[in-house]
Amino acid sequence: MSARPRLRRAENGSVMGGEPKKPRAKRVRSEMKSTGYEIFIGILSILSIVNLVLVLVLREESLDTVLGAMNALFSLIFLIDFTYRIFTAPSASTYFFRHFGWADLLASLPFAQLKILRIFRLIRVWRLLREVGVKAVAHTLIKDRAGSALYMLLLMGILVLQFGSLTILYFEQNAEGANITTAGDALWYTMVTISTVGYGDQYPVTPLGRLCGTIIIVVGVGIFGTFTGYLATVFLTPKPTDAEPVADEGKPLSAESVDALRARLTEMEAKMAEIRKMLS
Repeated sequence: MSARPRLRRAENGSVMGGEPKKPRAKRVRSEMKSTGYEIFIGILSILSIVNLVLVLVLREESLDTVLGAMNALFSLIFLIDFTYRIFTAPSASTYFFRHFGWADLLASLPFAQLKILRIFRLIRVWRLLREVGVKAVAHTLIKDRAGSALYMLLLMGILVLQFGSLTILYFEQNAEGANITTAGDALWYTMVTISTVGYGDQYPVTPLGRLCGTIIIVVGVGIFGTFTGYLATVFLTPKPTDAEPVADEGKPLSAESVDALRARLTEMEAKMAEIRKMLS
């Protein structure tokens, strides 16, 4: 009867004598998300507050229609942002009650009276970025070029959707033979053009309107091209856990490692001496 050696388990749960299990890296939750994302949300907050001022100051039906559609888009983005933050916050209750999460929720609702609460979102983004520092923010944006470019082009697309619709409507609505005469027509033309679909049912007839349409087309192609490249980067880049571990060059060697290296060096010198004797 053969005796099987008993395998002891180490404190970390791995079996002695076998390969130790690699501990899984625990993902640390932080209030601050990626730098590009925080800047993106901060600029959208500023734009939504500017739109609120424009609606109150300028009483025009076409402007109200375009800004109303943009406010609906902002409300959807801010609602997604609130959901993302409350599920990834270190403490959901702390975020909701002490870090103005309740203001984020109310400001994401499509009610004009609650839009002013979006200033709390802007204050929090400013505080988080100030704690990190300007140099760290710039370094992070340069390091994560793919994500930063994606957020920048998404922001550019939102800006073009709003101001492009207002500009194309300004140039076309009173032109002879124009077919873009209402805010709905301008929004539809800008959306179709920026998505590079181009049905052709709405088109500018003035030189300045066509110039504006050209800019919208270029921005749309840039957005979808960058988005495609970003997806390729996400799916093709190996995860940190899949990569082989890199030795820490700055970490000093232990006494056991030094002794093992010395023994190995002595053994190699002895073999080299034997080879010299054989050659001589």
